[in-house]
Amino acid sequence: MQVRNILSRKGSSVATIGRHDTVKDVIDSLEAHGIGALVVIEADQIIGIISERDVVRGLTAHGPGLLGHPVAEVMTREVMTCTPRDSIDHLMATMTERRIRHLPVLSEGRLAGIVSIGDIVKYRVDELELENNRMHEYITTGR
Repeated sequence: MQVRNILSRKGSSVATIGRHDTVKDVIDSLEAHGIGALVVIEADQIIGIISERDVVRGLTAHGPGLLGHPVAEVMTREVMTCTPRDSIDHLMATMTERRIRHLPVLSEGRLAGIVSIGDIVKYRVDELELENNRMHEYITTGR
């Protein structure tokens, strides 16, 4: 299975933020969208990603005054990405190795979606449930 299978179910919408927006803006956006990370965009290019984890680390280092600081001070600059053709197994390995929870999806150099570890787990559980149902049907009906 490929990333495109996940995107076909969840859609390609990606919440983004600018480097000059504040950490408070990040928190508000994460809450409003019910998500754990925002892609940082400048001139239609990915320049970073900021997650709940980045905010917590920033608060630990700078205290509550961090809320007024720009995103650029806290964001992760080295952004791992994937493509719609990448396999789910490859994503699971990358996310586990790198200890990351979100991967922006690039198609022809453009942001085409984002995949979280939660998306992958949901996809795998659905896949296993379908396989289990098919096995059960085969055992009980012989077809």
